[in-house]
Amino acid sequence: MVKNLFSLLYSRQTSILSAASIIMATMMLSKVLGLVRDRLLAHVFSPDLIDIFWAAFRLPDFIFQIIILGALSVAFIPVFTEHLEDKGKENAFEMARAVLGVFFSGFILTTILIYVFAEPIISNFIAPGFTSVRQLQVVELTRVILFGQVILVIGSFFIGISQSFQRFIIPSLSPVFYNLGMILGIVFLSKYFGIVGAGYGVVIGAFLHAAVQLPLVWSLGFRFKLSLNFFHSGVKTIMQLMSVRTIGLAAEQINETVGLALATLVSVGSVTYLTFASHLQVVPIGLFGATLAQAALPVLSSERAQGRIEEFKVTILTTMHQILFLTMPAAAILIVIRIPVVRLVFGASRFDWEATVLTGATLAFLSVGLAAQAVSLLLVRGFYALKDTKTPVIVSLIVVVLNIVLSVYLIIVLKRDVWSIGLANSISAVVSAVLLFWTLHFKVGKFNLGTVLNPFLKMLMATAIMGVALYIPIKVLDAVIFDTTKTINLFVLTGISAMFALTVYVLLVRFLKVKELETYVALFKRLGKFQSKLKSKEILPETV
Repeated sequence: MVKNLFSLLYSRQTSILSAASIIMATMMLSKVLGLVRDRLLAHVFSPDLIDIFWAAFRLPDFIFQIIILGALSVAFIPVFTEHLEDKGKENAFEMARAVLGVFFSGFILTTILIYVFAEPIISNFIAPGFTSVRQLQVVELTRVILFGQVILVIGSFFIGISQSFQRFIIPSLSPVFYNLGMILGIVFLSKYFGIVGAGYGVVIGAFLHAAVQLPLVWSLGFRFKLSLNFFHSGVKTIMQLMSVRTIGLAAEQINETVGLALATLVSVGSVTYLTFASHLQVVPIGLFGATLAQAALPVLSSERAQGRIEEFKVTILTTMHQILFLTMPAAAILIVIRIPVVRLVFGASRFDWEATVLTGATLAFLSVGLAAQAVSLLLVRGFYALKDTKTPVIVSLIVVVLNIVLSVYLIIVLKRDVWSIGLANSISAVVSAVLLFWTLHFKVGKFNLGTVLNPFLKMLMATAIMGVALYIPIKVLDAVIFDTTKTINLFVLTGISAMFALTVYVLLVRFLKVKELETYVALFKRLGKFQSKLKSKEILPETV
């Protein structure tokens, strides 16, 4: 049985369906564990201490995203795969060791500088609104988390190697183990080390993230040897490919950092409210937006390579409407039942009513731009398929500047609460989606705008009516039937109301003849045929 289990875990996924289903399932599991982690944080610590944890996480994550994720998300897998196919396994592993050595050493050097200069960086740029005592706590915790990020670098490169060999199960499970390590730190170490125990959990999670993958990459033939070959052709190619993408990533990270810094100026706990609301909002974006956009990329790339631009346009519009079909009602649900959702996920003795209301308000304003964010993921990949990486970066820079200006105006000038950062993010997300779509519109010889707007307006109408329909049972059941001070009653109330609203939505889109409903109905009908499809010989295209 053990042998069969390892054989399954190490198996090669050769169909699009098998790989996509694994990614979807493990992403869901990782998201759930992430919410469990947040719930435990809210249960063990008060919001002012959780503020310190998320503020400490910002700087290590900033440098990780720019230095490591920029290389992995754009360049490593296609370059490694090219070496693997053209020059053989040993040459590909030599390239991987050179890339890992160069980027690992660069990350170590940056980490040392951050470790030394953490105090002025934290006090001036990350948490300017904290007291000096709290800033020192952030510095201490930042230095602990930095060590975890160093280990995470190795695990992240292991993911790139495994996915290049079309092994998806273990790499997809690694984020699950990362969250599990953080949960272990909160549960077992916080009683001895306080909030620093959660930081130790990050280190444990990073270790598990790498360790769970080591047997697989070892079985594939990879051996870790530190190589500082800065002039290796693979290193040069990756540097060239990631240069433009890194600018976009840096802009996004600066945007998040400014948002967190502004939250520290609002009130104690605002960093926690903003972070928790963001974690809830990104769940439907990740499940519906990211997965569909990722699945569309190889199709779009193939259509572009064959010069089939009309088919390319149809794929963009079809996938965009499929994303909107799922994310628009998800956004409406989060907006209308924001308080019950926040209470269910984060409701704990230390997370009081004021924290719930502010987190709920922030979630509602963030959710206004939820569908736009999900659609932008697809449109950006449309540009990638056209081998245009500059346009998304230019749009990203424009939107980041807009978001920062709006956030500063709302927080510093108008003195609004933390929810205003969510409002600024949503306005910026809508502007981003419009700019990306309009630019792509002219780049591909124009879409049929009637084809674009007709399904969108129908879904928008159905979503608006669904939102009203959702509000009514929530108020009636809350006031008359359920005692929502009890978790089980709150869960039943939320479940019944959400199911009623979704039923209304489905009936409306059916009445309005929105064809995306037929697409998903047909998909559910094919669930029984998964076993045969998983055994198909459809080769999975390599994606960035």
